[in-house]
Amino acid sequence: MQKWAKYLILLGMFITAYMLILAWQKDYGHIAADQNVATPVAQTAQPASADIPNANASSVAATPVNNADVPPVATPKKEAAAPVIAPAPQGLITLQTDMYRITVDPKGGDVVRSELLNHLNAVDSQKAFVLLEDGPGRVYTAQSGLIGVDGPDAAATGRPLYTSAQTSYVLATGQTSLDVPLTFEAPNGVQIIKSFHLTAGQYPIKVSYQIINRGKKPWQGQMFGQVKRDNSADPSKANQGMMGMSTYMGGAWGTPDSHYNKLKFTKYQEDPLNQTVKGGWVAVLQHYFVTAWIPDANTTAVLSTRVSGNNNFIGFTDPVVTVAPGMQQTISATLYTGPKVQDNLKPLAVGLDQTVDYGWLWPIAQVLFLGLKYIHGFIGNWGWSIILLTLLVKIVLFPLSAKSYRSMAKMKVIAPEMQRLKEVHGEDRMKFSQEMMALYKKEGVNPLSGCLPILLQMPIFMSLYFVFMESVELRNAPWIGWITDLSSMDHWFVLPLIMGVTMFVQQALNPQPADPMQAKMLRLMPIVFTVFMLWFPSGLVLYWIVNNLLTIVQQKYVNHQIEKSYHPKVG
Repeated sequence: MQKWAKYLILLGMFITAYMLILAWQKDYGHIAADQNVATPVAQTAQPASADIPNANASSVAATPVNNADVPPVATPKKEAAAPVIAPAPQGLITLQTDMYRITVDPKGGDVVRSELLNHLNAVDSQKAFVLLEDGPGRVYTAQSGLIGVDGPDAAATGRPLYTSAQTSYVLATGQTSLDVPLTFEAPNGVQIIKSFHLTAGQYPIKVSYQIINRGKKPWQGQMFGQVKRDNSADPSKANQGMMGMSTYMGGAWGTPDSHYNKLKFTKYQEDPLNQTVKGGWVAVLQHYFVTAWIPDANTTAVLSTRVSGNNNFIGFTDPVVTVAPGMQQTISATLYTGPKVQDNLKPLAVGLDQTVDYGWLWPIAQVLFLGLKYIHGFIGNWGWSIILLTLLVKIVLFPLSAKSYRSMAKMKVIAPEMQRLKEVHGEDRMKFSQEMMALYKKEGVNPLSGCLPILLQMPIFMSLYFVFMESVELRNAPWIGWITDLSSMDHWFVLPLIMGVTMFVQQALNPQPADPMQAKMLRLMPIVFTVFMLWFPSGLVLYWIVNNLLTIVQQKYVNHQIEKSYHPKVG
């Protein structure tokens, strides 16, 4: 029985390692791209017509006309005086708040660059992290426009050229929002004002189109929004050493009925998205960050994907809007281009917060993250928060593991008697097994209980793996000294080596198997796990170290108590 117990313990440890390898290969199986940020340019080499989706007038009913009278023509107000910033290259327009700096191309009014001011490119960098960009090294932009019968975005004529009163807009001190209007005068007497509404301290951007019809005929068109991404590799991963790990990058979409769905770029043509929904969203994901379009929740939009050349598009198309002569109409959608923070994403659309993908252990991972976040609110350091969380998890699991510790302690004290029985019965394995079971029963020992700590730790450790891989809050989060990023590997390998030592000490406190092969395998486990952990997030290795240290203290205390009170039973 002891032999099978040891095999079960080994099996549990190998299952843990195997599942981690599978998750690691799924999320980190590709070589990452160069971290250098390309210089933005106004337009890509792709023809303008390739960026324009087809109108969906036949598949979506027209929006009921709810027009307002056209007001007198007014000149858009200029923003209040703001700090001077460098002009955007090649006539681009910059919008800057306390959260980011957005660059808009006046041709089409697309967002061609976004710099996240509160997220550095790397731990040792002073440059803001660049999420969207349009350059020779990478094309990743958020596009929107008006298509249809009278829409200015047309395959034949290309994208409209908007004009703006300024080339740079900055949220001034004391301002709570920034409104940036871009104007296009259509030849049919229709004025279109494309506006970006940004709010202080927030990432969502409201993108709206005000169609003012001063012509003689009704105006008809549809709003579209899409994320354009080429097939270049994900540049957002932190430096993970020679393993060159990179996470999932691709499309995603959701509806009120199907909250979260991934769609790889390779599936855009093989299994294209074509869903007519109310209250949906589309997005492109990369490690820690997301760019998403959320159509007006009160309209029924078509979510779709397509591929043009080297570019992948995922977006939405609103219903047809009709604006009568002398009337005006405003349509809008929300653009989110920023970190995958659940509190920011959840209010925008159902399921958008699930882009923080904790995998199949999501319920456990979510509880652990919320606990970690709560502790961090008091401590202010994610490393110490991990240590305290580990202690709390250990306390919660102690009632379940205490019996196992006592049983393993008894196994250790009866080891001499086990050895004596083996010598007495020699090669008679059946008799030895009978005597061993009788000894277990007499001493109240359950050898299988030694598997319980491993089985309890497996889902917790796996869940924390996903938490550290997906929670942007831990990106570039320092602990102490050389640990400057808990989400990346320990480049000095100090924590993995400490973890291996604690694992070795922990094993020494437990009864050793009589089978030489089993004993050899157990001795190799600390080495195997140490090598395996060299490239894992340092925060995850820190959790394992603290867990091992607490286990050592608990087991040592229980061993001492059992040895002190143990009296061999006779008969």
